[in-house]
Amino acid sequence: MSKNFIFSSESVGEGHPDKVCDTISDAVLDACLTQDKFSRVACETYAKSNLVVVGGEITTKARLDFNQIARDAIREIGYTHDDDVFHADRVLILNAITSQSPDIAQGVDAKAAEGKGHAEQGAGDQGLMFGYACNETPELMPAPIMFAHQLGAELTRIRKTGKVAWLRPDAKSQVSVQYVNDQPVAITNVVISTQHSADVKHKTIKDFCIEQIIKKVLPKHLLTKKTQFLINPTGRFVVGGPQGDTGLTGRKIIVDSYGGMGRHGGGAFSGKDPSKVDRSAAYMGRYVAKNIVAAGIATSAEIQFAYAIGHPEPVSVCINTFGTAVDGITDEQIEQAVRAVFSFKPANIIKQLNLLRPIYSKTTNYGHFGKSDKDLTWEATDKVAALKKALA
Repeated sequence: MSKNFIFSSESVGEGHPDKVCDTISDAVLDACLTQDKFSRVACETYAKSNLVVVGGEITTKARLDFNQIARDAIREIGYTHDDDVFHADRVLILNAITSQSPDIAQGVDAKAAEGKGHAEQGAGDQGLMFGYACNETPELMPAPIMFAHQLGAELTRIRKTGKVAWLRPDAKSQVSVQYVNDQPVAITNVVISTQHSADVKHKTIKDFCIEQIIKKVLPKHLLTKKTQFLINPTGRFVVGGPQGDTGLTGRKIIVDSYGGMGRHGGGAFSGKDPSKVDRSAAYMGRYVAKNIVAAGIATSAEIQFAYAIGHPEPVSVCINTFGTAVDGITDEQIEQAVRAVFSFKPANIIKQLNLLRPIYSKTTNYGHFGKSDKDLTWEATDKVAALKKALA
């Protein structure tokens, strides 16, 4: 990529139909883990109009009312207005949950089995995962996705105060950032589309989003006279949420990760317990990459690793610092240091990051990475000293 470019990332609000489904799936996961931390959960949700289908494979000792969990999640999002077709108290919920396949279970369980070849906990599936970090923001995240998340989070915060009565749950944001010599220098475009009640004027929506959201959230030094604001560019957004579009768990994986700036292995996060490396190994990748950048070893870092189902070790580990490593340190040296400091066995990832806890609803909206919550252990930078020592 050229050193001078414009890069865009989007975020979506809690009421976006896909995020409604992610929210329900993670609520089911947390409810399972609250009662049984060894629950195996792969929960998928589908939503359209007044229909919600909760399906997947769950093996747990927890005793749960899945319908009530879904309704509570929808209510917390804010689909409670009398004119909502998709309403927390009126949606039809279908339950299509079965138990985990015993063939998958024997690969994951820390037990010997015929043909398995070992008695360790194996990966819950094959696949590849990425972790990424850079020094563009205090969160060590790419600027476009962080800015887009911050806009959406503030829009939701204000909506839930009830002070702006015309705001509704469905929303999207998008930010385009201009880079010069690989550094963000200006915001060229900001897009906000927010669902609203039928009685509000477009000018009211536009003025509110520019003055109360954009100008109060985004860094002032990056907003210029040339920055273009596109607010509800269709002119009207009354019909939204699952009434206006179909929702499905796992369809916002780029929103969930790095906004396209870092690569993605393709596996979704929400609704999956940490035995699924799609989720836990992606979190581990963020942990590693963030500690590399926090240590000052490189200004940006990406790690990729891959797994085979049932196998206890990754089949590959690859570090890429895009030529930003300091002091002549090579990516190969960084990889050796990373392997010395971190373990990528699925069981050890779960232990290192303390993942058998009901923390996943905190991740669902506005990014799984870049948050300051202490429960999200993959955002810690507690391995900086160990990495520096391993490279010494």
